[in-house]
Amino acid sequence: MEPVLTRVGLTVEQIDDPEQRIDARRQIAFLETAAKALNDVFLGFNLAQEFDCRDLGLLYYVMASSDTLGDALKRASRYSRITNEGIVLEYLEAHEPMVRLIYAGIPRHADRQQIEFCILAMVRVCRLLSGRQLLPKHVSIIHARSKGISRFAHFLGKNIKFNSGADEVAFPAGCGEWALTNADPHLNKILLKVCEESLNARKTNSGALRVAVENTIAALLPHGQAHAHAVATKLGMSERTLSRRLATEGVTFMKVLQQLKAILASRSPRSTHPQRDH
Repeated sequence: MEPVLTRVGLTVEQIDDPEQRIDARRQIAFLETAAKALNDVFLGFNLAQEFDCRDLGLLYYVMASSDTLGDALKRASRYSRITNEGIVLEYLEAHEPMVRLIYAGIPRHADRQQIEFCILAMVRVCRLLSGRQLLPKHVSIIHARSKGISRFAHFLGKNIKFNSGADEVAFPAGCGEWALTNADPHLNKILLKVCEESLNARKTNSGALRVAVENTIAALLPHGQAHAHAVATKLGMSERTLSRRLATEGVTFMKVLQQLKAILASRSPRSTHPQRDH
């Protein structure tokens, strides 16, 4: 374990200290490096099924004390940065609620294990809080996966798609109104205040434009839409502004695109049927 930690700039003392905050980049790097060292391509999946949900700390308890599952997901969306500043949860309130996971300042293409952990852990927490064997309506994950799809389907349901345009989970119709087993309005009110204070104490870190461009390209590539105009539109700017701002970071859109394609090609499964299980 120690050599793996050293490779990503961490120590055993940091891992063993529950109060030690590890930044999102190192979390991702550690899980990816550990998965390779253990020859376990399902490391994130396995960890998500085994960990104690209470280890999420303040985020878990503010969710658990909420009145309904919808309220809990709203809390998770607002306060997710308390536990992980690199992944932002976006809650889309509807009859069939949805949670989208968006990377902020972290290159999405560098991560497989943590995002798989996050998606499964989120579903596990929702089951625990609601006391129901919840199955998502559908799940989509940006990166490709050629092996073990049936493992994910067994846990998340058959409507799961890898190599997709977004990392998101759509929940069953009406589940936002489900009452939670440990709802405690008085405790929730106290925890909301603590969460707000904690959130305000953290500095926003949106990261470089290049990272945002890479993450947008990664989502558009599977659909053949990774063009400068499409990426600029997704980021809320003109193509000319995108080009100018990238230039200040010493790169061009084409350079970012080509380098990202090379990285993804080196990591993608060799199979021409990315959805097929083995």
